[in-house]
Amino acid sequence: MPTAVVTGSSRGIGRGIALRFAEDGYDVAVNYHTSEAAAESVAAEIRDRGQEAVVVGADVSDPEAAARLIETAADAFDGVDHVVNNAGIDQHVYTENLDPADFDRVMDVNVNSAFNVTKAALPHLRDSADDPSVTNVSSILAHTGAPIECHYAASKGALVSLTRSHAADFAPEVRVNAIAPGHVETDMTGDRTPEEEREQLEAIPVDRFGRPEDIAEAAAYLRDAGFVTGETLNVNGGELMN
Repeated sequence: MPTAVVTGSSRGIGRGIALRFAEDGYDVAVNYHTSEAAAESVAAEIRDRGQEAVVVGADVSDPEAAARLIETAADAFDGVDHVVNNAGIDQHVYTENLDPADFDRVMDVNVNSAFNVTKAALPHLRDSADDPSVTNVSSILAHTGAPIECHYAASKGALVSLTRSHAADFAPEVRVNAIAPGHVETDMTGDRTPEEEREQLEAIPVDRFGRPEDIAEAAAYLRDAGFVTGETLNVNGGELMN
């Protein structure tokens, strides 16, 4: 049975990707940092779909914890075929008020975690016979920047560069791509004011916000797209055209 590790998969986009992979016949390692109950719920949904699931609590910005996640998944499933680096945090702070420690923490979680998990998984991916892949979840802000979250935008831009570099490093054995979602309805976006919501919606040509299932569809495509590597797939309802 093919296998996948999805970081930050107890909620939101990560949950959507984990469930989509299970629907496609993959056993999935569900990773969380603080939300164990939510991760266990995702694992139960995966099992309801007829697939195996293992739940691993790990702060993947820590290289040792990332390695433990991968080894736990590899032991449970006898290998790792695909990795989705989705773990991430956000913070809305103007640059003049931004604590350097907070800048470093966002970079640690959003960028270093992808490096840590990918590095730990690489030997297993190279042993896989399932056209192994890594997919990094970036953001539309990697292309546009952002006025009150420069560290978040910078981290997502770094993920695009990391994607291209790893695609070159690991070819032809392992494909590496990224997804850059636009505004997606998750609990991370639940603090929008009605005015902010209207402004954001007006900028999206398809006239709706994204859903985790939209990003999961993109992740499934990149997982299976054997002639695609080093690319960033923009999934934003056309917002990047504006």
